[in-house]
Amino acid sequence: MTSLPPGAGALTLPTSVRLVEVGLRDGLQAVSRVLRTQDKVELVHLLLEAGVREIEAVSFAHPRVLPQLADAAEVMAAVPRRADVTYRGLVPNLRGAQRAADCGLDEMVVVVSADDTVSLKNQRRTTEEVLAELPEIARVAEAAGSRLVVAVACAFFAPARGPVPAAERDLVVDAAVDVGASGVYLAATSGEETPREMHEGLIATRRRHPDLPVGVHLHNRNGFAPANALAALQAGAAWLEASFAGLGGDMWFPGDPTVLGNAPMEDLVHLCDGLGVRTGIDLPAYLEVVRRAEALTGIPSTSFVTRGGTRDDLARASWPDES
Repeated sequence: MTSLPPGAGALTLPTSVRLVEVGLRDGLQAVSRVLRTQDKVELVHLLLEAGVREIEAVSFAHPRVLPQLADAAEVMAAVPRRADVTYRGLVPNLRGAQRAADCGLDEMVVVVSADDTVSLKNQRRTTEEVLAELPEIARVAEAAGSRLVVAVACAFFAPARGPVPAAERDLVVDAAVDVGASGVYLAATSGEETPREMHEGLIATRRRHPDLPVGVHLHNRNGFAPANALAALQAGAAWLEASFAGLGGDMWFPGDPTVLGNAPMEDLVHLCDGLGVRTGIDLPAYLEVVRRAEALTGIPSTSFVTRGGTRDDLARASWPDES
């Protein structure tokens, strides 16, 4: 029998982690039902009550492309402003950044696919063409007083291709650093990323740019989102991203829609609670967000928490009376 070295069985985890809510943007953009502005603002209030402090609230994609998010300026004008709350908005291009400039965003997010084919299909531009616009977007963000975050889509794996070479991921991350981005996140866009890819990719990116905050965006097609979250925590991710009820994700990929969405935030909070990693989010209060989102969209949550209950739920359960 082989003996383990001292400490070999211990998990190396942070004491806390930032969780970024993307349901209002990445979630609702995949929902055909158009929610009223006041409904979105209501969800923001519920998120704040649950302890969420970083919210990707809006997108400045053209309204013809995403009519569900056409009221971005109205949403940002109505949400409560607090010193401890960060609001993000997606800006798909320079024009989107210019539209966002007057909305008081704390952060503008630009998505750049490491995979050229996905970039062409999703944004109708090559990765190189998207990156060419990045310096001007950075200038617009700086002038508006917004930090710039660059999202590396397909950072690990791409549909109709498979694993994405690290050099292609590095190309996007390096460009983000060159324009002064305040952080990047590596997106598990396909939902087929493995914990090894997640861990090794994060470690490599952090070694390449030691001063750059690096987060991850989690999808759950293969059910690996919790394992990928654990791998990301062990690799020192600055933040993790997920969506209420698991809404959103790249629903145009082939497969069963019930597994194509983002990682459900409620499962992520439950996981972090179980690991002793503080998030500042109260799970019972967050489940009120989930229930309201289900009512507004008509789409049930894909999370294990909503379908199977929490540890506390099961601990308090009673055996059925067999008399």
